[in-house]
Amino acid sequence: MSLGPLMLDLEGLTLGAEERDILEHPLVGGVILFGRNVDNPAQIAELCREVRRAAGRHLLIAVDQEGGRVQRFREGFTRLPAMGSLLPVLGMAEAERFAHELGWLMAGEVTAVGCDFSFAPVLDLGAGVSAVIGDRAFAAEPADIVRLGGAFIAGMRDAGMAATGKHFPGHGSTALDSHIAIPVDERSRSEILDKDLAAFRPLFDGRLAAVMPAHVIYPEVDERPAGFSPVWLKDILRGQCGFDGVIFSDDLAMAGATVIGDFVARAKAALWAGCDMVLVCNDRAGAVQVLDGLGDYRDPVGAARLEHMRAERFPESLKSLRESARAQAARRVLAERFGLPS
Repeated sequence: MSLGPLMLDLEGLTLGAEERDILEHPLVGGVILFGRNVDNPAQIAELCREVRRAAGRHLLIAVDQEGGRVQRFREGFTRLPAMGSLLPVLGMAEAERFAHELGWLMAGEVTAVGCDFSFAPVLDLGAGVSAVIGDRAFAAEPADIVRLGGAFIAGMRDAGMAATGKHFPGHGSTALDSHIAIPVDERSRSEILDKDLAAFRPLFDGRLAAVMPAHVIYPEVDERPAGFSPVWLKDILRGQCGFDGVIFSDDLAMAGATVIGDFVARAKAALWAGCDMVLVCNDRAGAVQVLDGLGDYRDPVGAARLEHMRAERFPESLKSLRESARAQAARRVLAERFGLPS
């Protein structure tokens, strides 16, 4: 059975009866884990197995494991620094090498417990405007983001994980947080394309397997948020940039998505605009509405793209990975240069 277009969340550490039923639905294609779903590595691994047993197929399992403020897996995992701290602490040459090691280490640990991928890296400009992006961004300049983000992606690929660049075309130049507001970026089309998009475009050479658009309105380009805009997704991302990877919507429960309508309207608009998979998180009723409202929706091309997000391989164990010389060397740098526990 092909992967469905909906990724949803879970309520706790184990599956409930309703969740088991929902995971069997053919429109479900993935699950995203949050902190409330996490106790320890063994429990995460069992939850991943439980999800796939209930679904009767290999659903994609994802997490936000960026580092810094956004790291869902903590107990038993390496504490990663905010990506914005690499360049100030290490300088470019060393930061680029270390970003590669951090990408490998993050991806190896996440796949070791059964997850397919982390929604990473953040490619927004660290322009000092957006608090919700802040030090999640690698740098302020697009060229620096491409170097550091590209190195992080290469490390992820070393560990067999596909990379997702977010938040296309850029959330770093607007102050409002799309989780709780409806951000509008009033800059000109040329400025957005020349600056923000310049951090994404060079990585569309095959390095980025997926993109997550921002719930930001760029009125000089389109009156709809980017994740619901065929102008951004079909004309610019697919057409002008030639991107042929996966497009994930950002969470349809976020305030930035509410301008489109109810959950079914949001899901349909995102899929029509060009998304291959939509996320509905922290709103079970909304997820069920989407499953009911999409009916017999099918997109064979999108489903085929989603298959490329599966982890290429799963490490033998988290313990053996963490005991490897490569992981130990990375953790020494984290302890000595960033003050993080080794």
